[in-house]
Amino acid sequence: MTLKEIINADILTAMKAKDQIGLRALRAIKSAILLAETAEGNTGELNPEQEMKLLVKQAKQRKDSIEQFSSNGRSDLAQSEAEELEVIEKYLPKAMSEEELTSTLKELILNSGATGPSDFGKVMGIASKALAGKADGKVISRLLKALLE
Repeated sequence: MTLKEIINADILTAMKAKDQIGLRALRAIKSAILLAETAEGNTGELNPEQEMKLLVKQAKQRKDSIEQFSSNGRSDLAQSEAEELEVIEKYLPKAMSEEELTSTLKELILNSGATGPSDFGKVMGIASKALAGKADGKVISRLLKALLE
């Protein structure tokens, strides 16, 4: 099943259960899918990699919103975004722990032939693709900088 089919089925389930939070998050994902499918240059259906990128982007937007709302004293809006984030994260693969991430990054550094901080960009590009949806880009960047020093 494609992500779109899964989301449509889950929207029906959320409607029947009168789950307003889940419904709001699922509709946001469905909207993002429809926008991506109809974007210029797209063929229509999204492939699994595009679906993953879309979900990661949706999760990142919610995290950024939570940060901004919290810093501006809008805990009500931050709570709403956190609830949506929780629903979105159900569709993402389980995030890697820092230990797993560090060992994966060490392997990528070894395979890419990186020797120091000047190779950060090269390894970051490889790591971003390899770890898409499994780890936050900020965490990857932080750990990678520490490993390359």
